[in-house]
Amino acid sequence: MPYPHLFESIDVGPLTIPNRIVRTAHGTMLTGERLIAYHEARAAGGVGMSTLEATGVHANAPSVTPLHSDDVIPLYRELMDRIRPHGMKLLQQIYHPGSATRPKKAATQVSSSPIPNPMVGGVPVEMTRSMIGEMVEAFAAAARRCREGGLDGVDLHASSGYLIEQFLSPANNVRTDEYGGGLENRMRFLMEVLVAIRAEVGDDYCVGIRLPNEEYIPGGLTPADVAEIARIVEPYVDYVSLHMGSYWRFHKLLSPMDDPLGNEMPANEVITRVVGKPTIVVGRIMTLDHAEHLVASGAADMVSMVRALIADPHLVDKARRGEEHLIRPCIGSNFGCVGNLMSTGTLSCVVNVAAAQETTVSFDPVGPASVRKRVLVVGGGPAGLEAARTAALRGHEVHLHEATRHLGGQVAIAATAPHRSDIGAITEWLAGEVERLGVTIRLSSMVEPDVVAEVTPDEVIVATGSSPRRDGFQLSTPVTPVPGHHLPHVFSSWDVFGFGGRARLEGAAVVFDDTGTFEAISVADALLEAGMEVTMVSRCQAIGEHLPYPPATVGAARERLMAGRFDFIGGHHLLEITAEDVAIGVLFTDRRRVVPARTVVLVSYNQPNRDLAEHLGLASDAPRPVHLVGDVTGTNGIRPAIHQAAAVARAL
Repeated sequence: MPYPHLFESIDVGPLTIPNRIVRTAHGTMLTGERLIAYHEARAAGGVGMSTLEATGVHANAPSVTPLHSDDVIPLYRELMDRIRPHGMKLLQQIYHPGSATRPKKAATQVSSSPIPNPMVGGVPVEMTRSMIGEMVEAFAAAARRCREGGLDGVDLHASSGYLIEQFLSPANNVRTDEYGGGLENRMRFLMEVLVAIRAEVGDDYCVGIRLPNEEYIPGGLTPADVAEIARIVEPYVDYVSLHMGSYWRFHKLLSPMDDPLGNEMPANEVITRVVGKPTIVVGRIMTLDHAEHLVASGAADMVSMVRALIADPHLVDKARRGEEHLIRPCIGSNFGCVGNLMSTGTLSCVVNVAAAQETTVSFDPVGPASVRKRVLVVGGGPAGLEAARTAALRGHEVHLHEATRHLGGQVAIAATAPHRSDIGAITEWLAGEVERLGVTIRLSSMVEPDVVAEVTPDEVIVATGSSPRRDGFQLSTPVTPVPGHHLPHVFSSWDVFGFGGRARLEGAAVVFDDTGTFEAISVADALLEAGMEVTMVSRCQAIGEHLPYPPATVGAARERLMAGRFDFIGGHHLLEITAEDVAIGVLFTDRRRVVPARTVVLVSYNQPNRDLAEHLGLASDAPRPVHLVGDVTGTNGIRPAIHQAAAVARAL
């Protein structure tokens, strides 16, 4: 059997988990049938154990699921009726956000001490003894509701910078009573909660705990501190789950592709090696081989692969069948999952169009099309590849033409940037899929009208992407080109990465960011790696401002850039480029500033490559239907490219 350690069962308190691949708690903001369908899809895919997202135990910080009330019990019973037949164990993570409580949820925040949360604001009320007692009772009552609802256990959240961790942390707890000071006092609230939960649910019900492996607050908890906490709580819990970070360094709570694979393991192993109860680890564990190694080596007993299972809920069963090549890979961008959730309130996934849409969208197309068609897909980037794969799965005869010598489109360019190689995993997988499915692939094929006539398609999908403008366009002055944009030391991002041109890098560099996306960040990374001093000038006020929820998607990159010879000037546009410097200003003011630069890279809005589409005709009376997907539509980004392509190809 492949992955013998991963597919070995494990006893966790009163539970027997069928395998070692689990899903620790993560936000979904789903309710009712959509919540059930989301978790049922992962249960059907073979996951051993899942934990429902952190849910508030008290009415002063309620969550979408009303855990603070007995009204939640019928939902749990319905959920378990659907989950139980699949064999996956299901727990509920119980918590209180404390100082991280959003103002829209509560008029008053509470915490161990009146120290604000750096991303939420507001000065919390220091909890009194009576408030602490009431909160202890709330945790116990929440655990009772989980048991009465038929859930398999509870996961006590003492991590991620929330209330219990706020008591544990010497950086957040400056009390002088019995709940503050030394470790024993700072642990008092946690221990009272654990004792109360056990008194409520008994010893025959699974109770686990999630602890921080490293807090990332100056003066906060270290792995050695947490190892001692884990040793003390171990007799009261059935497993110990570890997780890095706090709101002081938010991106470490869900590290993006900028961080190395297994980035939390050095801190984890300080703790897992001294804990006798089963342990769960997380942290950029993206492959089955990596997970197998961690369990086989004794570094952990179970491995959480949350984002990988958002990308492909069938990951476990595919691995069990030896079909790893069919697993749709997570790219670790955070754009679709936490980025989209935190910025729009909706969970999504860059690579899986069905994520959190299971009630209306299938993971793969269902059944063949009623009429088999010949489909021409023009462009082999993420949109074209997704369209070709989806159309082939529906039984169509698919012809894919790509103008360059390689598939991948702009994703292939982006993947050459420092710290961004993982983004190429999805186009590499899609390329393998279209080959497996028998798509006719033509590389170095510029599609002209004669090629269309030769293929004689019933439908044409145009995924020709976009190209950098070289006319000096900037959004701040849309009809006035930047003076000096034609100079020989002015380049595009494509030039920097050697696609269609080659930048000559010398002296200090200015990167002008007009879009607030990752493109300018990658350019700056490349220039810094080349040993240059870099100033990023942006129309936006912050680095990566227009990316989904920058604390999760940009935070790691920002730290990295700021650690080098890098400076950022926001809220400016370009006045003029000369041979030696760049003049910048603030729109509608007389402000003028000069930045020395012998290399200038302009990252502005690309020009959609629409010539073919316009020639073929987009009108309803055109000789054949023509569909635009990806950047050629004027959108920008891998998520809309894949989602648009899937929607179009599923409708053929």
